[in-house]
Amino acid sequence: MGSTGRLFTRLATLGVTSEDDEDERLAKAVVTLFACLISSLAVIWVVTYLAIGQPLAAAIPFSYQVVSVLSLIAFARSKRLAPFRTSQLVLMLVLPFLLQLSLGGFASSSGVILWAISAPVGASLFAGAGRPIAWFLAYGALVIVAGVIQPLLPAPDPPVPQGVIVTFSVMNILGVSVTLFAVLRFFVRERDVERAKSERLLLNVLPRPIAARLRDGDTTIAERFDEVTVLFADIVDFTSMSAGASPDEVVGLLDELFTRFDELAERHGLEKIKTIGDAYMVAGGLPVPRDDHAEAVAEMALEMIASLAQRVDGLPLRIRIGIDTGPVVAGVIGRRKFIYDLWGDTVNTASRMESNGVPGSIQVTERTYRSLCERYRFEERGTIAVKGKGEVPTWILVGRVDVSEPSRGSMMEQS
Repeated sequence: MGSTGRLFTRLATLGVTSEDDEDERLAKAVVTLFACLISSLAVIWVVTYLAIGQPLAAAIPFSYQVVSVLSLIAFARSKRLAPFRTSQLVLMLVLPFLLQLSLGGFASSSGVILWAISAPVGASLFAGAGRPIAWFLAYGALVIVAGVIQPLLPAPDPPVPQGVIVTFSVMNILGVSVTLFAVLRFFVRERDVERAKSERLLLNVLPRPIAARLRDGDTTIAERFDEVTVLFADIVDFTSMSAGASPDEVVGLLDELFTRFDELAERHGLEKIKTIGDAYMVAGGLPVPRDDHAEAVAEMALEMIASLAQRVDGLPLRIRIGIDTGPVVAGVIGRRKFIYDLWGDTVNTASRMESNGVPGSIQVTERTYRSLCERYRFEERGTIAVKGKGEVPTWILVGRVDVSEPSRGSMMEQS
């Protein structure tokens, strides 16, 4: 970053505090840059008007510079946006009008009142600055007043040279254009940066198709899926392991482990639903249906077990995994802290498969077993008692079927 970029960055953060939200930060940055740009350009007007013998005209942009510098100092100390913002808008609106009057009207002032358009434009960009339409109406009213009293204004003494009038006409048009373009460009760029951050955060919470629907105005998202595969994983004895650990160690351990799982879910095209304490939930076949959802979840489960062969944070860990396949209802709940979640017997049964499972293994229901038995090896565990369902037959997923050997499902059919 060059020296100009560093200067812009320092100015943009002049009145920013750690408590400011993104809108407040952007508003503070824009109004600060606006004030600095106009104050810098005002030097040309001050020097030129003094050179042609117009001290009153020179005093007006100079007074803007003085007030702006003082308000910037106060803003840097107080961090309060409202008084700084209001003072800048008033100065931007009124002083060009006064400068035009002091020079005798539109022609001799080179239409300097055009600078007053900065007020309604600024009000549109500065968060909380009031209604931009009101500022625009005030700007329009001043232009009309300037036109009405034009015949009553005395000619400047000494007269403004024609060359200065032409030069300043060009400078006023270019100055306003450059200032507004620079500030608008900065605003749009920063807004796009914040929008990208918000997009990433939203996609960390919601599946991409669901996030798109919310952005499009869909306020109620609820769907039924006839067949998906749900996986629950839980760290064995995590409560006792974390009892003597510091908060940083506990969070660091879970972060490292769940980051591995997130990468696996993304690699296999699965949807992470949520984490609950030290439990991890993922599903396949939603929000976009796919035929190989059970296989994708099985692949992830096997890789989750294998990934723990590499110790996490130096600790030997084991997990229990439970899987079930069947229908679910999925949707978004909440308005401020929303979540995409699943409901139904399939979800409850997958959770029971995990909680009643064997440490270091992947326990699945009969529905999942029948979906996978042609391509994966299983060990029959037998029936287990599941709350609310009674005796449920279960299998342990061991690995993939060796293509050189007949599958377990084929052998069952032959027998």
